Amino acid sequence: MSQVSDIDESLYSRQLYVLGHEAMHHMKKADVLIAGMRGLGVEIAKNVILAGVKSVTVQDEGIASWEDLSSQFYLEESSIGQNRAQCSLSKLLKLNPYVTVSAHTGPLHENLLAQFQVVVLTNSSLDEQRKIGKYCHSSGIQFITADTKGLCGSKFTHELLHPLHSWQSGCLLLFVCSLKGNPGIVTCTDKHEFQDGDFVAFSEVLGMTELNSCGQVEIKVLGKPYTFSICDTSLFSEYEKGGVATEVKMPKMFHFQALHDAISNPQMVMTGYGKTNKHHTLHLAFQALHCFVKRAGRLPKPRDQADAKMLLAMMRELKSEAQLELDEDIVRKFAFTAQGNLGPVNSFIGGLAAQEVLKASSRKFTPVQQWLYFDALECLPEEEEEKEEVRLLTDRYDGQIAVFGKAFQEKLGKQKYFLVGTGAIGCELLKNFALIGLGAAEDGHITVTDMDSIEKSNLNRQFLFTSEDIGRLKSETAMQAILKMNPSMHITAHQNRVDPESEEVYGNKFFSSLDGVAAALDNLEARVYLDGRCVQHQKPLLEGGTLGTRGHTTVVVPFLTDSYGVPGSSLQKAIPLCTLKNFPYLIEHTLQWARDEFEGLFKQVPENVNQYLTDHEFLQRTLERGEAGALEVLAQLHGSVGSQRPAVWEDCVTWARLRWEILYNNDIRQLLHCFPPHQMTSSGLPFWSGQKKCPHPLTFSPNNATHMDYIIAAANLYAQIYKIKGTRDRNTIREVLEKVHVPSFTPKSGVKIHVTDQDMEKDKENVAALSTSSLGRITRRTAVSCVLHPDSHMSHVLNVPSQDKHKQSSVGFEKCDEKVRLLLKSARLFVTEAPFFP
Repeated sequence: MSQVSDIDESLYSRQLYVLGHEAMHHMKKADVLIAGMRGLGVEIAKNVILAGVKSVTVQDEGIASWEDLSSQFYLEESSIGQNRAQCSLSKLLKLNPYVTVSAHTGPLHENLLAQFQVVVLTNSSLDEQRKIGKYCHSSGIQFITADTKGLCGSKFTHELLHPLHSWQSGCLLLFVCSLKGNPGIVTCTDKHEFQDGDFVAFSEVLGMTELNSCGQVEIKVLGKPYTFSICDTSLFSEYEKGGVATEVKMPKMFHFQALHDAISNPQMVMTGYGKTNKHHTLHLAFQALHCFVKRAGRLPKPRDQADAKMLLAMMRELKSEAQLELDEDIVRKFAFTAQGNLGPVNSFIGGLAAQEVLKASSRKFTPVQQWLYFDALECLPEEEEEKEEVRLLTDRYDGQIAVFGKAFQEKLGKQKYFLVGTGAIGCELLKNFALIGLGAAEDGHITVTDMDSIEKSNLNRQFLFTSEDIGRLKSETAMQAILKMNPSMHITAHQNRVDPESEEVYGNKFFSSLDGVAAALDNLEARVYLDGRCVQHQKPLLEGGTLGTRGHTTVVVPFLTDSYGVPGSSLQKAIPLCTLKNFPYLIEHTLQWARDEFEGLFKQVPENVNQYLTDHEFLQRTLERGEAGALEVLAQLHGSVGSQRPAVWEDCVTWARLRWEILYNNDIRQLLHCFPPHQMTSSGLPFWSGQKKCPHPLTFSPNNATHMDYIIAAANLYAQIYKIKGTRDRNTIREVLEKVHVPSFTPKSGVKIHVTDQDMEKDKENVAALSTSSLGRITRRTAVSCVLHPDSHMSHVLNVPSQDKHKQSSVGFEKCDEKVRLLLKSARLFVTEAPFFP
């Protein structure tokens, strides 16, 4: 428990979902050196510091130049002529108070390198890479190189110290329907996606119980998609029925070549289909570029034919040694753009390199083996437009002009863009907008909107914000940070939700004035709506999202590409409602259950109350929804405005305590009353088997920190809704809890619990036949309650996320730490207290 407590979960909550505590503890012991503080180096440093390693030392002997400003977001015009590492230090220090950050402005030497577990070189010479790579190889230090030149990037990974990388287990779960033989042939109810050499662990097998305790078993895939073979089971007991085969991701041993060997015998990860030849060409091109710089003392000039021929000649020499095919057109474009320094390319390669640092220090996930090359050469103009002469001036966009030319830069500056969302992706987009000068010309402009305010949990990935900004509006704070990066930016910050209700602001005139839209949203509904508006006004949409270690980007060009989607579509398979409500068996189920519980209690009900109190047509619309739906809404209204409405803080604590009892004791006891632990199905199989995990009820204890966390969060949220002052003082809340009467629970007979969604749909027809008298009775009671309780609590609407662009609620769904805590604590009661995971 002490290990868990020394990780600030309020800061690292999202990251912990992906990595887990063990990996985070490994990371917290890692000292990392990042050499080179140009655009690529600062990108890696920023990401690694946010992730939470022990310490980061940034090293650079060079001084800042105008060219650096096109990608180094922590340098300003006043930094020119000063050491890059030293100028970046003050801003890097603010990213994470738990990480020690220092700067080294001298050369790299062995005594310095020996202090670190991970060493990263950026924009370094090949001679330096060989020298330091050799030392790291012999000293057991993780070694990573990263480089970007124009539209191309490269990364090399060499890990030595921790070749074993742990994985989460339980990725795939299958149900066994037969098992026999030598070797044992396992037949499953569903198709599997196993490969030879994968491992599974068996549980809940009846008869052949030896499998339940034999640990991980290696499998071999057979011809049929439903079967696979395991060890010899002929000496085991006779198989009867049931069983679950759960995939176990075993630690794997990876072989890494040292740099000097990997150069001549490269192992590559492909970053695009059909680019194998291109990657091998880039592997030689980067080597030839090192030779060019060593001989000429500079990079090739932008679009200089002579320099391109010189680089190509060096490539041919390397080709004869390596016996690889050579794409000369790629070499020419590489030479033309090598002097470029682009923020977006640095962001991409820097993100990948930082992820390799985290893999090396956390011992989690598979490292890249070993070379990775990336290019975006398709961004270059067509041949006939390529004749523009590139002349570099003393300009902050020199690194970009070297690739695309001055005319393109001027066009970028005139763009008018709309950015929706300033979360993690939104912050990165704004940073890159500032670096490339999007909307920075006199007639250019960026409009950004986000209705959220900054929370501590945002700081782990939204780097434009610091701890000093907690509670401030995201859009305003992001705008101010961007203007410090590039004072030429023209940007306006809004706090509006983009939906049909804001079309008076973002109407036809607004969209018609835009050149494009960028979406950094966190929900499907908003994405689909914004996509529809872009298609309607024929504006390109740039959209991206992340989910754990995965991410996606989508470019929508109306009438040229597919649009994002239609309402009701989903990128993920929907979780059955009966599974969420009664039979969760995956952590994703418990998280979704907690979110649904949260929104139902603290968002939907207060919003319905507000509409009831302020909209005279709300009652009629509700009644038109059908008797079953109307009865549910009006019952909630009656509870919120009637005698059940809290008047003082003690009422809120009582409500939270009783709610806890319902969720984690009563509902589970009722479920077990309907389906006892040893119940059998009509086919003779145990009901509680496979995906159905038999739960057990919890007994509330004020000494249990998780139980109390739930009470504190729920009571305070409930109090905020009704504008009642709450407290987080545990002793005070304990005193109130001692006086709370919790009624004893008696299971009800005749209660039907749905086992499938089909059963649930059938019963809706029966529910719809509820008597009209019940509906009329609850309607009258609700109306009378509003008349009898016209006090201060009912003279204003309840506290819920505001839809009015002029109002900013302090308790919006994404804004309140209490809400996040309750969401997490609710899920944790399911997972760590294990009512559904015995």
